[in-house]
Parts: sequence; structure tokens; C-alpha cells
Amino acid sequence: MAGAQAKEKIVDYVHQNAIHVETVKKEMHNLKLYTEFRINPFKPLHILTDKPMGRNAQAKEEGDPAFLKIINGARKEPTKKYTHPQTENQEIGWISTPLVIPDRSDRRLNFPRQQCEITKFMEAAWRLKEQTENLR
Repeated sequence: MAGAQAKEKIVDYVHQNAIHVETVKKEMHNLKLYTEFRINPFKPLHILTDKPMGRNAQAKEEGDPAFLKIINGARKEPTKKYTHPQTENQEIGWISTPLVIPDRSDRRLNFPRQQCEITKFMEAAWRLKEQTENLR
């Protein structure tokens, strides 16, 4: 008998309509209507009349100078756009110039690869061992 009652669906149209009205209100509250078309300054601009990868397409830049300034500014790397880092990740490597100019003639800071007689002998023995193993 309990199974028969569970199979029957009680349709409450008023309750379903209230749920639908609440859902529509939430959608309308979060809806943002865009009525003006704008080009995204963070994506590259391709001229459709010319070939996209053509040399002349890059040379011809006609249009609003303010718009071109925004587009060219968006393409710059962060160190040229901003005076200081905007995020914590940008702080790492923000100053990319070396603190000390590398001088190859200075023996204190430059340690070139050096070999003595023992290392030359062991390197030759190691190469010989690798060659014999590859032949097997």
C-alpha cells in the first residue's frame, strides 16, 4: 500500500510556479546585458582584408590613435607597463639585470672546467667501457 502512494505523484502547480519565479528572479539579478561592442585589448588584432600573417598587414596601422595606444600598451611586458610589480609572483624576477657584471677574466668568480691527468685517464676509461658495453 505504501508503494502505491509513492508511485502517485502529487502535482502542486502553485509550488512549481513559485520555484520557477524564484529561479527567474535569480537569473535576472545576475544578468548583465552588454549593449556596446568593444574589441578586447588583450588579444591580438588581425585585419581581415589582408592576409593575417602578411608583411603589409603589420605595417599598415590606421585608425584611432588612442585605440592603437591601448592595444600597443597591452602587448608590452609587465616591466614596461608598470613601475612596480602588481602581484607577488611578479616580484620574483622583476629586476632582471644582474647585480654583478660577469667578468670571465676574474678567477674569484669564474671557475672554468679543468682536468688533471687522473680525470683525463678516468674519462678515457669510462668512454672505453661504454663503447664495449654498446657492442654487446
